[in-house]
Amino acid sequence: MVQEIVQGVREAARFPDVKIDPFVREFDMGLARPLSRSVRLNGFATCLRLEQVYWDILAKMAKINCCSVSALLSYVDREVHLRHGGVKNFSGLVRVVCVVHSLSEGAGSAE
Repeated sequence: MVQEIVQGVREAARFPDVKIDPFVREFDMGLARPLSRSVRLNGFATCLRLEQVYWDILAKMAKINCCSVSALLSYVDREVHLRHGGVKNFSGLVRVVCVVHSLSEGAGSAE
């Protein structure tokens, strides 16, 4: 039944056959749920809204660096100001930092 539905959707939308399914087995939709958290960035209280998967990556990065998530985010905030004069979308920057970290971590494990 499910296979027939998937086939019907592909035919209706004219999607080519997907070679790599982005929805891995037992995909956790909870990771896509956005969460707002209060953080202190270099002494200033603010609220940051990110999906759970990014909070998980930030927690892992903070643990590697023996610091809190707020301290890690303060470092990112300070460095983007010093190196690039700031950024308009800090949440977007944090997402990119998390993806780059995850990609570099994956490349390191393949060696």
